[in-house]
Amino acid sequence: MSETAGVREVKSAARTVELLELLAARGDRPARLQELADELVVPRSSMYALLQTLITRGWVRTDTTGSLYGVGIRTLLTGTSYLDSDPRVRLVRPYLDEASEALGETIHLGRLDGPDVAYLATRESHEYLRTINRVGRRLPAHAGALGKALLAERPAEDLPEGPYEPLTPNSRTTRESLTADLAEIRARGYAIDREEAVLGIIGFGFALRYDTPPQDAISCSVAVTRLTPDHEAEIVTVMREIRARIESATAPGGTANWR
Repeated sequence: MSETAGVREVKSAARTVELLELLAARGDRPARLQELADELVVPRSSMYALLQTLITRGWVRTDTTGSLYGVGIRTLLTGTSYLDSDPRVRLVRPYLDEASEALGETIHLGRLDGPDVAYLATRESHEYLRTINRVGRRLPAHAGALGKALLAERPAEDLPEGPYEPLTPNSRTTRESLTADLAEIRARGYAIDREEAVLGIIGFGFALRYDTPPQDAISCSVAVTRLTPDHEAEIVTVMREIRARIESATAPGGTANWR
């Protein structure tokens, strides 16, 4: 049994969390009992009992046959509470609105979570934009503008060894290529994702330096077909200004220092 800060992990709680994370990672693909038991190496009877407990409390749902399982509505309510209670998210939201109004493009706020970026807020483009990034979704940090902006703020030795998962033919899959890209980001002051996460979409990411190292970043996503040199310059100018205003508006102290 593992320990955290000298406290022994509660096995039943850990198993519950692992189950919910597994179901969440499957997205729109519900799971069967045996799949879950096999994946988590848990006896079928124990997994069934755990599922029934979570169904009763709304954390897991099942279909009319009782054979398929997915996350329940309580996960949504808890996730919404996280966003509503987070002071950084509350502070940044109005600035996302301003950037969206000024640029007419999709604006994101994301937070580094292990090897991924979790999307915390999104303002949609005035044009239809086929992105996969919605609130609550995750994207490997190496592939998108948000993640690369945050990785560039960290020592090179903190990068995972790789190889990295390619999301498109343009994704960087080796530690060497990502390290070189991050060096350019540091020199430039912001990240660029040229169809590395989604084909047809270019992203510009800006780390928010109100934490050290930064945990959050904002980005602007635009369709390749609409990105002219003048529009790119406008995006960079507006997003730099928005970043500076967010960082200036962040008062030190006064809120819980979450880890």
